[in-house]
Amino acid sequence: KRTLLPLLRDETSAFVFPPCSLQVMELLRCIPLLLFLAFVCGLDHFIFSVLSIIQNHSFVQYSYQTSHHMSVTVMGKSLMAQLLRSTIGALNTSFDTQVETSNFACLPRPHGMTREQYLNTCLPLAALALLCLAQVYPFRLRRAIAAFYFPKREKTRVLFLYNKLLRQRRNFFQLQRRRLARRARQPPGLGTSLLEWCSQHWPWLRRCQRRSCTLCGTPGTPWHQVCPSPDCSALYCDRCW
Repeated sequence: KRTLLPLLRDETSAFVFPPCSLQVMELLRCIPLLLFLAFVCGLDHFIFSVLSIIQNHSFVQYSYQTSHHMSVTVMGKSLMAQLLRSTIGALNTSFDTQVETSNFACLPRPHGMTREQYLNTCLPLAALALLCLAQVYPFRLRRAIAAFYFPKREKTRVLFLYNKLLRQRRNFFQLQRRRLARRARQPPGLGTSLLEWCSQHWPWLRRCQRRSCTLCGTPGTPWHQVCPSPDCSALYCDRCW
């Protein structure tokens, strides 16, 4: 009786792990967001660097010091001299002034983003990319939910898929047999014939060769079967054998 399991390598890649073209398209849609985020982070770091240079190299401090002394002397002993001394004497002043100032209040005070802030900025985009990769697994629950509510429909679907795989496998083996027959009718090359001649005369050389299944191309293992025909040394895996 022909059975479907175990699946061939091509069948496993096509049904168990189907092509992720939809995932690739959604990941490609994330690329503009990634580029925009990288541009914004780079621009932020550039502006922070420029403002830091301005803050460190544009600081100017001013120091101003002055002295002022004023004295009015009125000579004489008359009434007018006494009146002037009492009036103008209030103008006699003396003071020293020292002023220190800088442009510190006008300088920018940039604050760079920390690693945690950069990480928090990139986390949503990373979560979006992870959801694009992992959404296929929640989508597989749709089949289980539909099978729970519509068991007959699920049975019909599984039977259709089973028969489809059997037909594809039968066609695959027929195509492979025709391909092997065409290759067998072709004259072997010099290198191929020399390698086969050496393998037939020294069987231990086959251990050094990287051989694979003649039909499906699975890498050779100790459990692979070798064609018993003396003129044929083709290797087959257990599934194809």
